[in-house]
Amino acid sequence: MGSVEVLKNIFWVGAVDWNIRHFHGFTYSTHRGTTYNAYLIVDKKTALVDSVYAPFAGEMIEKIMEIVDPSEIDYVVANHVETDHSGAISEVLKLTPKAKLVGTARCRDGLQKHYFGDWDFQVVKTGDRIDLGKRSLSFLEAPMLHWPDSMFTYIEEDALLLPNDAFGQHLATSKRFDDEVDEEVLMEEAAKYYANILWPFSKLVVKKIEEVQKLGLKINIIAPSHGIIWRNNPMKIVESYLKWAKGESEAKVLVVYDTMWGSTEKMARSIVEGISSQGLEAILLRLPFSDRGDIIKELLGARGVIVGSSTINNSVIPTLSPLLEEFEGLKPVNKVAAAFGSYGWGGGAVKTIEETFEKAGMKIVAPALTLKWVPDRNELQRCVEFGREFAEKVVET
Repeated sequence: MGSVEVLKNIFWVGAVDWNIRHFHGFTYSTHRGTTYNAYLIVDKKTALVDSVYAPFAGEMIEKIMEIVDPSEIDYVVANHVETDHSGAISEVLKLTPKAKLVGTARCRDGLQKHYFGDWDFQVVKTGDRIDLGKRSLSFLEAPMLHWPDSMFTYIEEDALLLPNDAFGQHLATSKRFDDEVDEEVLMEEAAKYYANILWPFSKLVVKKIEEVQKLGLKINIIAPSHGIIWRNNPMKIVESYLKWAKGESEAKVLVVYDTMWGSTEKMARSIVEGISSQGLEAILLRLPFSDRGDIIKELLGARGVIVGSSTINNSVIPTLSPLLEEFEGLKPVNKVAAAFGSYGWGGGAVKTIEETFEKAGMKIVAPALTLKWVPDRNELQRCVEFGREFAEKVVET
């Protein structure tokens, strides 16, 4: 793919990674691939905002060379240190002898520790500005969205926001804009992105959006560093971020479990029956057959979560442990929860699950349901009642 003109003399010069299926190690599944977006602004002075993952450096440089000689670039802006965005910087700077590298003080330190380059670095902070000619770049620090070094770049003349990881999605496509792709797929990937990456920073997300609003920044286009560019309705993703950050969700329930010999699965299905009998949507997912990143995305939109496990070694089945660790780290906002499970000669699984809920800040609204060995008809009816009662708690919340 060649470069794409976003606005007159502003070009997408990134790369599409069609094949990647895991991100951040193996913590986040990317079923639909991703993009690494970089933007070239050509004016009296020329700026490159962000770069790409190192294996795609050649692709980006080829796109730049379609437009300008790289030696004409005056500024290389690094909104974020993480290597999927900074990996190509070393190669770019070899071709841009007069360019200043621009970023926050923490960005400078992070890039130095990653690449050990002897570069001409210009530290910027919120409110600083670089004039390019007809256009200018201004900067807004965004620490912990989602790294300490993160910042946004803003072009006032076009009301164009370049927020790096904020408002992105892992979505590989030959199209570049929101009005060119399936909206349902787009929002599904945007929700998964928020849930798996930005959820722990929800309070900061709200504060940063409010800060932007107070600054009175007009935003016509949002061009993130993953996925598509929001030009048709950029406020849609901003409003979605506010909703997710504030913990607004639907009155539905996510039931996640694993089972050893089928007893916990019988319980799970009966619990779902009880939830459904109250008119609520229930989503039943079993590990390891369901993808952990997809489960986290489903949790974002559900008000309630019930987790179940058979007991082994006085704790949960190991397939559940990574998900419970994610709960602790992500700290889902405004979730009500309950635990269930089966055991043989000794329990322990539900205790582990409830301890995780407490550490994650999730509100336990029902005593755990535990059954010994294989549930009989009466015990399965107890599971149905458990689901009904939990559904009532979800509606009340």
